Amino acid sequence: MTETRESPPTPHPIRVFLLDDHEVVRRGLHDLLDAEPDIEVVGDAGTVDHALARGPALRPDVAILDVRLPDGDGITVCRELRSRMPGLACLMLTSFDDDDALLDAIMAGAAGYVLKQIKGSDLVSAVRTVASGQSMLDPATTARLMSALRGDSAPQEPKDEVLAGLSPREREILALIGEGLTNRQIGKRLYLSEKTVKNHISRLLAKLGVERRIQAAVLASHSSPAAPDDHTARSAPQAPHVPHG
Repeated sequence: MTETRESPPTPHPIRVFLLDDHEVVRRGLHDLLDAEPDIEVVGDAGTVDHALARGPALRPDVAILDVRLPDGDGITVCRELRSRMPGLACLMLTSFDDDDALLDAIMAGAAGYVLKQIKGSDLVSAVRTVASGQSMLDPATTARLMSALRGDSAPQEPKDEVLAGLSPREREILALIGEGLTNRQIGKRLYLSEKTVKNHISRLLAKLGVERRIQAAVLASHSSPAAPDDHTARSAPQAPHVPHG
């Protein structure tokens, strides 16, 4: 009696979602990636709203996101999609070598950041790398940028005085920003709507005199714990959390 051998299971293709406002770029990326036997492009979008509406339903493994878009930016899309799909690996694609955008991408949990000048074969390799759970972010570059931000963005006045004007709820939200949580995650943690969280963040950024949440995260990392009589506030983290893709 001959032994019947079962053929090995076919590997699950890497499901990729594309976001770019240029149709020609989307088509080029689609054709490039779909030609690979282990990669499947499951959908694309040209705007932030379209990406947030379509992306989660398609359950991609990797999202390739243009950083600059007419109605917003890919970093916001990265943050929002990862709040709904924590296992999603986001690969940021941009025409610019922008340190600020790279820092924002790191804080949003992006797994990689590549320039549009990248060779097609290298982009395919990058997709496979982030899909396997590895990061395309160079640790040395990340450390240098975070160090520079700590030195350049923090105000010269004492940090405790800067934070003294925040309400207990704003200090609590600031601490959670320092942990790298998204607005959606902060809302779930504090039982608040996303809109309420956004309003709190807008006010606390204005009080701190900064424009970006990553600057607020740096301030949180240098602040002392909230006052003991504040039963809702949490102690500020020792260092801003850098999510890994």
